[in-house]
Amino acid sequence: MEKDIVSNGDKLKKPFLFKFGIGLLILYPILWGLAAIVPFTPLATHIKATVVTVCIVVGEIFFLIGVAFVGKEVVTKYKSKLNPKNWRKKGDKQKDEK
Repeated sequence: MEKDIVSNGDKLKKPFLFKFGIGLLILYPILWGLAAIVPFTPLATHIKATVVTVCIVVGEIFFLIGVAFVGKEVVTKYKSKLNPKNWRKKGDKQKDEK
């Protein structure tokens, strides 16, 4: 019975909107990737243009809604981890600590 309680100190349950925001932030780069791949498909040119435009616009809307649900601090934290410029800095800090 005690395992049914999620917020007993061991785990804190995230609200649904937070999880939904994370899901939208995951869909954002997927839509941009799709927009980069579509021009190389054998579709008609007007369909390609429409799909690419829709992917970019919907991706940006998903990003903004995701930021609103998750919070600016979380987004900046993950953006800094995904930035390739920061990957070396992290490794240099670990070398200095040893």
